[in-house]
Amino acid sequence: MQESTPLISNDAVVLGLLFGILALVFGTASSKRPFWKKFYRVVPSVLLCYFLPSIFNTLGIISGSESKLYLVASRYLLPTSLVLLTLSIDFKGIIKLGPKALIMFLSGTLGIILGGPIAVLLVSIFDPSVIGGVGPDEVWRGLATVAGSWIGGGANQTAMLKTFGASPELFSSVIAVDVVIANLWLAFLLFWAANPQKIDKIFKADSSAIEELQKNIQAYRGSIMKIPNMGDTFKVLGVGFVITGISHWIADYVAPWIGNNYPQLQKYALDSTFFWIVVIATSGGLILSFTKARNLEGVGASRLGSVLLYVLIATVGMQMDLFAILDNPSLFIVGAVWMLVHISIMLIIAYLIKAPFFFVAVGSQANVGGAASAPIVASAFHPSLAPVGVLLAVFGYAVGTYGAYICGLLLQFVSN
Repeated sequence: MQESTPLISNDAVVLGLLFGILALVFGTASSKRPFWKKFYRVVPSVLLCYFLPSIFNTLGIISGSESKLYLVASRYLLPTSLVLLTLSIDFKGIIKLGPKALIMFLSGTLGIILGGPIAVLLVSIFDPSVIGGVGPDEVWRGLATVAGSWIGGGANQTAMLKTFGASPELFSSVIAVDVVIANLWLAFLLFWAANPQKIDKIFKADSSAIEELQKNIQAYRGSIMKIPNMGDTFKVLGVGFVITGISHWIADYVAPWIGNNYPQLQKYALDSTFFWIVVIATSGGLILSFTKARNLEGVGASRLGSVLLYVLIATVGMQMDLFAILDNPSLFIVGAVWMLVHISIMLIIAYLIKAPFFFVAVGSQANVGGAASAPIVASAFHPSLAPVGVLLAVFGYAVGTYGAYICGLLLQFVSN
């Protein structure tokens, strides 16, 4: 992991840099020059918003681990973005998407559970150290925490740390594997989200329900669109940030209350403040979609929501340090093989049930990335689909501890 002092440590300067990157990307993406048109046919703009900050972090110009920007973006901008992106959602349309989304999510969970032990077995053939260690330093204990993160999230990862007792040194090593491998997979998904039709054609997938949902949302937006004035803009931002404030207020009471009174619910991450913030904000947006507040879409609710989401994408990107791979190559090979097993199982099941790539991408990220990045991947397909990512991520929190515990036991079995 990156330990040296970054060239830029002032978050105000880092934020300016990130906005400069976003302005550059979207400025060139909207350019009519032939070069930029050809460039963005190959490289999606959302991928650059994610990847360019990671380069600055990898080179030590900024530090994602020291910056507080991700915390601010994930706790304040993400829930506000989810409210604004959900305002105009066609809830009936989401229901019509059918069971394939849930099937792909569960297949992703299965891929994580089986992928860890398979990866350890394969890599140990060439490097027996991946099944080495004594006591708290046994490698499998650390890898079990990765399973918690990749099926659920931070709360599930902490639960696995407490359950299997990995040492602090081992835990810090596997954290690097968790972050880098998960972020590389996120980058791949963002790339393919720009053109999923090729994969859908191979899978002979029926994406008509997704396309119908997108068309309905676009038709609705077109019918209410108008040029916003200052009052309209503040109404949009007011609704978003007020719901976010309410989400924080409720979460600050509910999460500790559950943790103190019902500790058995911790395995579902129900004592996580972030979990409740995301769930309440999304629920608030869904409730408002049945009211006149839905008309705020006509003055740019989803556009402003997307702006906030892209700021989050930039702060997520600055968490990745590619040089961390050099710290412990064997562990990263385990992580890479693990992710490949996860991906392979998902693609095989998607092919068998003819599921659109959207369900593969969002189902995978709802496992691996959770509520912070599943909406990012979903919105990369279409902004109106962001709530699908949140809803699946909630399942991840629910099954994360169970799935990771099973994976931990399997890791222990193959390591002994």
